[in-house]
Amino acid sequence: MAPWALLSPGVLVRTGHTVLTWGITLVLFLHDTELRQWEEQGELLLPLTFLLLVLGSLLLYLAVSLMDPGYVNTQPQPQEEPKEEQTAMVPQAIALRRCRYCLVLQPLRARHCRDCRRCVRRYDHHCPWMENCVGERNHPLFLAYLALQLVVLLWGLCLAWSGLQFFQPWGLWLRSRGLLFATFLLLFLFSLVAGLLLASHLYLVASNTTTWEFISSHRIAYLRQRPSNPFNRGLTRNLAHFFCGWPSGSWETLWAEGEEEEGSSQAV
Repeated sequence: MAPWALLSPGVLVRTGHTVLTWGITLVLFLHDTELRQWEEQGELLLPLTFLLLVLGSLLLYLAVSLMDPGYVNTQPQPQEEPKEEQTAMVPQAIALRRCRYCLVLQPLRARHCRDCRRCVRRYDHHCPWMENCVGERNHPLFLAYLALQLVVLLWGLCLAWSGLQFFQPWGLWLRSRGLLFATFLLLFLFSLVAGLLLASHLYLVASNTTTWEFISSHRIAYLRQRPSNPFNRGLTRNLAHFFCGWPSGSWETLWAEGEEEEGSSQAV
């Protein structure tokens, strides 16, 4: 590995996240919070549980940021025409698209990410905090990370508050509690962001849409021509498909089924 590869944005972002995570944890243990009180009293179950949750959230973060989000496989001969068996699998109402950047055939709901320089299946968004895309393969794991991270942040927020014993003079309090107070503010900000992200993604998953489709529906051809979300099959089926991959099938087939259902309902 070349030395300058260690200074890539991905390495710097992941290192920063790891250092910040353990730095905040260390502050909570060193100050007079409930964590330190439990440790001094020999009650190690809760401190160990908190450490395991922090470690679990960090491992989930690294897994989501390092794994393949669902890149579209590149064609060995990008200029060749689609094969007959490929076109037969796609309903005729949907034209196969070729990416103008990497020249691969894009399935429905795929999008080219300029940061990753690849097309991603069921593209949701590119997360700068992870320096990776959130797509078809890592989106469920991303949701699990947000949920666990929010639990850790809220627990850390309560622990930081337990150590903020306000007293006068304020100069002495700031010197003894200033770092803990700054940690409390950071945890509050991160909790707010993580909570909003988790709530928004749960809503998107429940309606079987993505961040990109929700924001840019007016610019996406397969959404502009439909009055409603063509992939929404109800809460239960949406959740089953997102977390378990059931029912299986291509998005093109699901889109065509919705087209037929709308056509039959209009005919009636």
